[in-house]
Amino acid sequence: MTDRGTDPALTGAGKVSVMGSRSLVTYLLLLAILALSTAITVFLPLGGFLPVPEALPAPKFVLALANAGLVLVVYGALGYLGLRLAGRLGFPPLWNEELSSFQRWGLPALIGVGTGVFFIVADLALENFHTLGRLPHPPFPTSLFASITAGIGEEIIFRLFYIPFWLWLISRVLLRGRFELAVFWIVSVASALVFAVAHLPSALAILGLSNVAELPLALWLEMLLLNGALSLLAATYFRKHGFLAAAGIHFWTDIVWHVVWGLVG
Repeated sequence: MTDRGTDPALTGAGKVSVMGSRSLVTYLLLLAILALSTAITVFLPLGGFLPVPEALPAPKFVLALANAGLVLVVYGALGYLGLRLAGRLGFPPLWNEELSSFQRWGLPALIGVGTGVFFIVADLALENFHTLGRLPHPPFPTSLFASITAGIGEEIIFRLFYIPFWLWLISRVLLRGRFELAVFWIVSVASALVFAVAHLPSALAILGLSNVAELPLALWLEMLLLNGALSLLAATYFRKHGFLAAAGIHFWTDIVWHVVWGLVG
């Protein structure tokens, strides 16, 4: 009997394998871009965005190689596991042959641009409720590479790995395939909260605060609102169109938010 809480988008019927050859090649390409961007970022200026230590623990080229290697091993393994589990759960393949070019590239870009504009409007509105001003942005071109690493890397961790892993563990293992739709949304909300909290250390460093207690309530709400909105949109389109859509939405959101608004605002 089909469980009433099962989502057709989370069943395997009629779906192409998530780990098809074109999906695997696309994933490896995304991973290579992430590793390269992470390495290049080591050499780029941070301006006043983050405090820079006077003495680095190693030469920059060593740090760049170490960061790239870490990305390939850790992100690569977690993302691969996420793709395998997503395939078992019936998520669309990373390279979804059923999508049009607009659905694959244009729609995530439009949603991302709209989300980036929402970020700007929310930041302008909420800055009136505290004394720390608008959220700062990394200088260009660092902001561009930060958008690439966030769009791919953060989506690998918080969507591609986190959601299929917990959905598989809770719904398939513990609940034996029941309530997949409800579990998907619970896990997606949890992913959004974890994603927002994960930004706390960098937010404190950027704003020059020593502990979480110094963070104004309005900034807490802003971080939850912005990161939560992006996370839920990415989760929705990950389930609907595959991981490439989630990464595209995140990337274009950051392009508008960090690159364009960072230069203009």
